[in-house]
Amino acid sequence: MCVTAVESRPAGIIGTSQSPSRRPIGARVKAFVALTKPRIIELLLITTVPVMFLAQQGVPDLKLVLLTCLGGYLSAGGANALNMYIDRDIDALMDRTSQRPLVTGMVSPRECLAFGITLAVVSTLLFGLTVNWLSAWLALGALLFYVVVYTMILKRRTSQNIVWGGIAGCMPVLIGWSSVTNSLSWAPVVLFLVMFFWTPPHYWPLSMKVKDDYARVGVPMLPVVASNKTVAKQIVLYSWVMVAVSLLLTPLGYTGWFYTLVALVAGGWWLWEAHALQNRAKAEVTGAKLKEMRLFHWSITYVSLLFVAVAVDPFLR
Repeated sequence: MCVTAVESRPAGIIGTSQSPSRRPIGARVKAFVALTKPRIIELLLITTVPVMFLAQQGVPDLKLVLLTCLGGYLSAGGANALNMYIDRDIDALMDRTSQRPLVTGMVSPRECLAFGITLAVVSTLLFGLTVNWLSAWLALGALLFYVVVYTMILKRRTSQNIVWGGIAGCMPVLIGWSSVTNSLSWAPVVLFLVMFFWTPPHYWPLSMKVKDDYARVGVPMLPVVASNKTVAKQIVLYSWVMVAVSLLLTPLGYTGWFYTLVALVAGGWWLWEAHALQNRAKAEVTGAKLKEMRLFHWSITYVSLLFVAVAVDPFLR
């Protein structure tokens, strides 16, 4: 499905007539931090650090953890900044993105582009020189996948955008493992797949909530091009596969009873919420009564609990 480009408003002039460089320093610093999307990166770090505990089968070196987190933040921040540079035309037309730094004019497009590229280079060198080069290439690969494959190719062309584009968000589990072992194994691959199947049912409920925003700018998120019943059915299918994959770590010998218990309880609650959403969608419930954001918020809690269990489990075996 191809989508024509939307007409954009000039970035950098909305809400202000001043050039970005003449803005207060404090506000400018805050704007550059906002370019990195710190709240999203928090979630990425939640999936990185626990995997380091699993790889170490105990407490990893604190310095290594800090360097991995710093490198991960800079890499993901660079990807997010470049994403905002590319999407500045549609960001200006969507309610949920209308206050981003490029839209308000707090940061100019040229500054954003330079900032994103600088973070990409610095993060790659930081990983390579202080952690290991396998982690560096994995982080750079995630950045390029998010910017090029998701933002530039998939996002405006197909309703499968978040399915395949979500691969970039799965990479932190590989990076966390490789930072400790300088290698890869089945454990991070399983957790990679958990995050892969987690991403669509995590993001589609939010897309259901703001589908009018996406429709306005011609971005074919699944809820824009399909009915709520279809979207909910897909959410349930991905949810079952995600929970099933999450249980593979124990028979493979990487985790014990504690992780298994958390995965079963948290996964069971997830499936309850997913099926409840599907039932409401089948009944053609709309508006606030659809309660699609219940699953979105629970999805964040679920992945936090699961990865905390990943970190704690080695101490209970």
